[in-house]
Amino acid sequence: MSRPLKLIGVWGTAVAVALGVAFGGYHLMKPRELPLHSPVRAAVPAAPQTSFRHQEFGNFTLWWDPIPVQLRMAGTSGGSDSNIHPNDYAGPAACKNCHQKQYSSWSDHPHRWMNALVENANVVGDFSDRQMAWLGGIVTFYKVGDQYRMRLERNEIRREYVVEQTIGSRHFQYYVGTQLEGPEAPEHPLYSEAHVLPLGFWIDREEWVPTVHVGPEFREHERPDPFATRPPYTGSMDDYCENTLDLYRSQCNFCHTTFPLGDMFVRFPRTIGRHVPALLDVALPDYVRQARPEFWPTGKESSDMSDDDFASILREFHRLDAGKHAVTLGVSCEACHLGAKEHAEGKAKRPNFFPGSLEVVIRSNASTHDSGRTHDNVNWACGRCHAGDRPQFANGTATWNSTEYTDAMRGSCYSELTCIRCHNPHESIGHEWSHTPAEDDAVCLSCHQKFEPEEARLSHTHHPFDSNGSRCMNCHMPRINEGLQEVVRTHTIFSPTDPSMIHANQINACNQCHVEQPIDWTLTHLKDWYGRTFSEPEIAASYPNRSQPAALGWLKSENESVRLVAADALARANAHWALPELLQALDDTFLLNRQFARIGLEKMLGVKLKQFGYEFYQTPDERQAPLKQMKEKLLPGKVSDSE
Repeated sequence: MSRPLKLIGVWGTAVAVALGVAFGGYHLMKPRELPLHSPVRAAVPAAPQTSFRHQEFGNFTLWWDPIPVQLRMAGTSGGSDSNIHPNDYAGPAACKNCHQKQYSSWSDHPHRWMNALVENANVVGDFSDRQMAWLGGIVTFYKVGDQYRMRLERNEIRREYVVEQTIGSRHFQYYVGTQLEGPEAPEHPLYSEAHVLPLGFWIDREEWVPTVHVGPEFREHERPDPFATRPPYTGSMDDYCENTLDLYRSQCNFCHTTFPLGDMFVRFPRTIGRHVPALLDVALPDYVRQARPEFWPTGKESSDMSDDDFASILREFHRLDAGKHAVTLGVSCEACHLGAKEHAEGKAKRPNFFPGSLEVVIRSNASTHDSGRTHDNVNWACGRCHAGDRPQFANGTATWNSTEYTDAMRGSCYSELTCIRCHNPHESIGHEWSHTPAEDDAVCLSCHQKFEPEEARLSHTHHPFDSNGSRCMNCHMPRINEGLQEVVRTHTIFSPTDPSMIHANQINACNQCHVEQPIDWTLTHLKDWYGRTFSEPEIAASYPNRSQPAALGWLKSENESVRLVAADALARANAHWALPELLQALDDTFLLNRQFARIGLEKMLGVKLKQFGYEFYQTPDERQAPLKQMKEKLLPGKVSDSE
């Protein structure tokens, strides 16, 4: 994993439809199938479409009605050895005595610090009465006794928050808390429900910044104003769905904490079920009554219950407080190994990597399903969280990371490759990727052995051996994903000749290195080297100026993600000749793009843009004077020797 998972915070709007479905419209959704990699679906009976009270999520089906007898007969029972119930989990402290090395490594792992109560966390933000100007207001970060607080003031608006939890500690640390003072009525959930606060701490830069990594970005005039009064809360179901976007426990703690897998089946089915490596059916009434009996209406059977009853149960699961009901805050051992309490108690029972319990039916081609450390089961341990839908490039790959496994499954290599071949799950990546290019190549060459000889590599890559152009990942896993503070590699392994990216005038691996070359240069080489040709009408329509460097065209793309990656590629290539265009990227309408342009330019030029008074989160009017000063100072021929 290249970075902590992204968050949906107090100012996000990305999941309104999903949450409305999960809470209020569950029974209105007809069963549907998602694109799957698993070959088992066609080989076993499909779930009959007899009731709206069961729901399919790819290979994963939740049943409020009884699971049909024919499906139970077609599958195998999950057995009496459960590993998905709350009381099946022991917690990481139980692993420490026998697995000291893994426990010690995990203790420093970003997974461990995905989420923590403030009293147990290392709070790295500067709360020493530090202030920043933002959106015409002033934000103050300070302490009252042992409490960390954040205050926003603009004109008559005054908000005060208390920090209760931290999220992350690798590049950024964000904060979860509740409002102590604000313009909303006292019954508003901002005062009682934990939510992600609007500013976080950029650790490397020791700066307070807006929480830009909390979902899809919007143009600055579309971004919610954190100083503005939030809509009133009436307590109705529809209003709850809308306001759930403000609630930490209904979003961030899905992946940033470790809940029993059975709870996650109910809370997060679309993502949890996306990459299940076998057809899996779960009897929800049986699970709820066993694991969370307080949510089940007294004296009722599922046949007596209305859709509203089921929606009420779903709502309670979504509202589960991680501090009270999770195995741990943060991602701990049993997020991957599942409930291992019996193993931890010394009963010589190895943890399974696939869910089992009496509520589970597994339908596969085999008479018994292998629940051990198989290729698919190990990958699904990562795929339960690192899955989902993100904005996409033209070839279907995500534009920003945290759904790495879904991206991986869009390529073909993961029919053999496992996530842990590159990522040790017990050890942190560190501040930056530490593997050498040769080590990265070795992973690819372990399967693609025909390219191991130097002559074969030269013939395939047409670049000198051991040069950047000969590296497998530079061509097949290019840096096109927005990470936390740098552009990172996609986990979709695809060909640099992919016509969808080239036809759309989006990032291609050739021009990502050869930023100074036009698209026709690239097309000529792809034809000469690999015999690939492209649609001339589509090329002509997408590239109005085919003589200019392709990377400059990307900087003018209507797609904000293409612009972000373009600025990164030019800065990585030390393209000083593109400095006028890169300075213009500091005025992009997307705050996130301005942040990444700043990062790249500061590395390329060796200057701090703060010295010009520039902040990437400034308003358009506030940016103009710093931008003018930078252009006067930094454009070619005007950079002083001291800089």
